[in-house]
Amino acid sequence: MGGGRSETSALSGAGEARGLTTTQNSQRPNACCFCWCCCCSCSCLTIRNEEERRKRRRRKRISQDTKMETKLEPCPKPSVEEIRMWSQSFDKLMRNPAGRNVFREFLRTEYSEENMLFWLACEDLKQEINKSAIEEKARSIYEDYISILSPKEVSLDARVREVINRKMQDPSPHTFEDAQLQIYTLMHRDSYPRFLSSNIYKTLVQGGSRSSSES
Repeated sequence: MGGGRSETSALSGAGEARGLTTTQNSQRPNACCFCWCCCCSCSCLTIRNEEERRKRRRRKRISQDTKMETKLEPCPKPSVEEIRMWSQSFDKLMRNPAGRNVFREFLRTEYSEENMLFWLACEDLKQEINKSAIEEKARSIYEDYISILSPKEVSLDARVREVINRKMQDPSPHTFEDAQLQIYTLMHRDSYPRFLSSNIYKTLVQGGSRSSSES
């Protein structure tokens, strides 16, 4: 009798254990998904956080009424040929002052004008030869576009930020060279295709074509 009860209790305990194990397994996250997330350094979460951070930055910029520099580069009115050439390559657009001005206006509509402002500031720094002026401009660029506290902070990866922090110990005209290239590439791959299909650019092309036919 006692042995029968013991066997029954053992079987019951084993059944409960199996049931508990099944329940735990059903609640356990998918192992493949978990491994993928860890191996990729939680890339999906990083992308989502970065996007949320950019949205917060935009809202903050609007709520605080942060003023971007509105002064455009002085340049003559672009010809029809110049306007059409901007669609041939991003390099041709960026080499043309009028092209940079129009592209900058487009970036403003996407809340990313700081990318062009940073690129222009780096170009200006490259022309400087006075040591004290270089240090002052480098510090200004860092505070305006590199610091995470700035509403105009540009998106740079950790490696480039590390390089900048090291070079800021002894600033030179090329302190932000890596960062400038990264932002140039970002504008080229991300913003430039949308610019070519935007109303801003299409209106310019159509307006130039109309003026050309009327004359």
